[in-house]
Amino acid sequence: MALGKDYATQQCSIARALEVVGERWTLLVIRDALYGVRRYNDFLVHLGIPRAVLAARLQTLTAEGILEKRRYQQSPPRDEYVLTARGIALWPTLRSLGLWGREHLTDVRLRTFRHADCGTELGPYGECPACGTVVPVEDVLMEPGPGLDPDPADPVSRAFLVPRRLLQPLEIDQV
Repeated sequence: MALGKDYATQQCSIARALEVVGERWTLLVIRDALYGVRRYNDFLVHLGIPRAVLAARLQTLTAEGILEKRRYQQSPPRDEYVLTARGIALWPTLRSLGLWGREHLTDVRLRTFRHADCGTELGPYGECPACGTVVPVEDVLMEPGPGLDPDPADPVSRAFLVPRRLLQPLEIDQV
């Protein structure tokens, strides 16, 4: 029996969410968008995803209002993909999933997330223990951890070897 594409018989908000973000690669595309990746080729190179799959995921995420397609060059026409408020709202989910993976699957620290204003490492729910507030995504500083490859092959991974704020557009040409 073939696996269906939806969860029509499930009366559950998790099932509804999985219809949008539950396909393989989708959360990794959103993760990269949070990290500042916006351009098709940068997603392609960093994720190692097949072109047709990436195109389909970007189309779905745009149609669902998670990403917004913006023209950044007229000739030839080129677009970038920017997270919307709906997409940014997935940050706590991705943060929790990453913490769960580190705790239960590997204890390697690949990245550290800090409150950019005070430098304190975020708590498990995205809160700043020092300031006592939940840190807005744009005020989260991502730093490389000791588990990252210090000499990665692709330019996107190399760009992530320096501290950077989430949502800050990634500019590969300047790396």
